[in-house]
This record gives sequence, C-alpha cells and structure tokens, in this order.
Amino acid sequence: MNATSSSADARADVPPAPTERVAVSLRDVSCAFGAVKAVDGVSLDVREGEFFSLLGPSGSGKTTCLRLIGGFELPSRGRIELFGRDASRLPPYARDVNTVFQDYALFPHMNVRDNVAYALTVRGVGRRERWRRAEEMLDLVKLSGFGDRRPAQLSGGQRQRVSLARALVSAPRVLLLDEPLGALDLKLREEMQSELRGLQRQLGITFVYVTHDQGEALSMSDRVAVFAGGRVVQMGSPRDVYEFPRTAFVARFVGSANVLDGALVGERPGRMFALRPERVRLEAPLTPGAVQGVVEGVLYQGAMTRCEVRVAGVRVSALVPTSAGVPAVGESVGVTWPADALRPLEDAS
Repeated sequence: MNATSSSADARADVPPAPTERVAVSLRDVSCAFGAVKAVDGVSLDVREGEFFSLLGPSGSGKTTCLRLIGGFELPSRGRIELFGRDASRLPPYARDVNTVFQDYALFPHMNVRDNVAYALTVRGVGRRERWRRAEEMLDLVKLSGFGDRRPAQLSGGQRQRVSLARALVSAPRVLLLDEPLGALDLKLREEMQSELRGLQRQLGITFVYVTHDQGEALSMSDRVAVFAGGRVVQMGSPRDVYEFPRTAFVARFVGSANVLDGALVGERPGRMFALRPERVRLEAPLTPGAVQGVVEGVLYQGAMTRCEVRVAGVRVSALVPTSAGVPAVGESVGVTWPADALRPLEDAS
C-alpha cells in the first residue's frame, strides 16, 4: 500500500486511468435459485482500474452478479475470470477480491483497529504489523485516531469508512461494493460518493459497485451496466447511457424520460422516442411549431420546477428553471424541444 500511496501522491493532479487489461470477465453467466433465474446469460468485462457500476431496480440481478464475482454464489452456467484466471468455482478466500456490504458487518465486541486488521489476523500477520497497516488504512479513510473506539461509538458514515478500510487492508486487486451507501442519509451519502470516487482514483484499483440509485451511478462511474430481469440491457459510459437510452426501460430508469409515440412528435407512428424533461420547453400557446398543451401539475424542486402538461391525451413532463417563471395549473402552453432531443428506442417496454 505504501508504494501505491506514494505514486498517487506524486501524481495527485493526474488520477490513474483504467487500463485496457481486463480485471473481471463474465461470459454467458447464469445463476438460478430453484425456478428463479436471478442472472440470465450475462457477459461483461471490467477493465483494471475502472469504477464500474451495476445499476438496476430490486430483483434485477445486480447483487447476485456481484456475489458471483465474489464467490458467494456459484454460476449454473458460464465462466467467470479474474485477471485472465478462471475463478468460476474458486471460494471467496481464493479470489483476489474483497467486499464492502451495506450493513457494515463489523464485529461489535472488537475495537475499530481490530475490525480493520481482522483479515490480517486470520492470515497470521503479527500484531505490530497488522496494527500498523490498520492505522494506515484508517488514516486513508480519514479515521486516524479512532482505532480504540467500538463500532457502537461511531456514526453510520464512520462505520462505513471502517468497513471500507477493513476491505482495503489486505490490498485486493478488485473491490466489490454492495450498495454501501444505502443506509446513509442524503447529505452524508453525497459526501461519501465524492470520497469513494477520490479514493478509487488515488488507489487505482478496480471498483465494482452495485446500486439502484441512478444519480450515484452516473456521478461516480467510468462505465455503467444497467440490469433488468437478470440481464444487462445496456452498458456504456454514464453519458451514453443517459443521453442515448436504447429502450424505454433504460430511458425511464436512468434519470427520467418521456416515452412518446412518433405520431405525437412528428415522426413515424408506432415508433417510440425518449425525450428528457430538461429538453422540453414551455412557450406561449401560439408559438409557431409548438404542440399545444394544458398544465396539469406543478412540482417545485428548488432551482427547477417539474411541470406535467397534457398534450393530445398524453402527459409530458418538463423541467423548467423556477427563476424563469412557472405556468399555473390549467394554463395553456406551447410545448417544443430541440430536434436532437428525441432519442429513438428499440422497444416500448
């Protein structure tokens, strides 16, 4: 860890970029629990040094996929490789990965230092060395001086940092994170998002991160795999997934989107299009080229206000700057959007 930290300090202004070497590879991987197929033919590659997120709603297969990588579940079909080595049947302790869980999983009877050093204790590392490395990790996660405390004496954010330090102390090549911020309040979650991303860049190790929070995945990741029904339905950079959704599911789940028939937007009827609310403009009712609508709902969201407008029997959402003036419920408006705002979809599901 010292060599890694020194290298990061020397190049603090130039964070390490993901390499082209594949750290984690899944090929046609499936996993079933009885009649339920939790993961169904998933193939993906995670590059070394990449922050890669598995994003999806509950039951979509993302957590099972993470557990397959970690060795907590075994595939019923397919192959899992870690740095080119077949790890499909290896137990968790034989894989060069560690996992950070949402519930922290700390030992309440141990102090923070011993919790962090636990993996080193199991490996037979001497007390002086394991305590030195534990303190190094606590300093890394900004908990220097907390080693003698018990988990019950820490806040939720501090306990999550301890869990992170414990996972990092054995210097894994891949860190798996299973919704690690889910139990934190919004403000703390946002702070931890920034800290996690900064830590990953500093260490340069591979992070595979499970979340159902679209904002979390978009703001932290190099690439995102969107899960639905046990499958990867789209994979790419956060910008590509958000700006160019392939399906109606992705358009609605990653952020929010209006999914509209071509007949409403001047395109071929029956073909579906995604239109992000922030690209919709509300104009005067008689604006040339505008579609006419009536405001049915107004939801104040601080700097932006969401307006729900009924257009030809369809509800269209628009995000408008609050400071620019917001139409009232019942008011007639013209609805327009830039030509490049419409994104064609593969299906309407």
